[in-house]
Amino acid sequence: MEKLKERWGIKSNWQILLIMCAFAVNGTLAVRLANPVTNFFGLYRGETNPFIYWPFRILLIFPIYQFTLVFVGALFGQFQFFWNMEKKMLKRIGFKRFFKED
Repeated sequence: MEKLKERWGIKSNWQILLIMCAFAVNGTLAVRLANPVTNFFGLYRGETNPFIYWPFRILLIFPIYQFTLVFVGALFGQFQFFWNMEKKMLKRIGFKRFFKED
């Protein structure tokens, strides 16, 4: 637990609990939000070829997860932690020019 606190730069076990809960809630939210979006594109689980439906759905969940992570983190009072994590992730996938160096 201490290694995780040091790596993430947090101080209390309570904060770790809040962060883990935020990750869990956000994962569930992203999966739930992917369903109406796939339906919007006319892809339905029982009617669409699984080789089309599942890759599309999985690729869709990733941006939904990233987009909602900061908001869910803020609801758990951990906005700064998740915003820093999101910036790090976006820099790694090529959006470095949008963020000034800290």
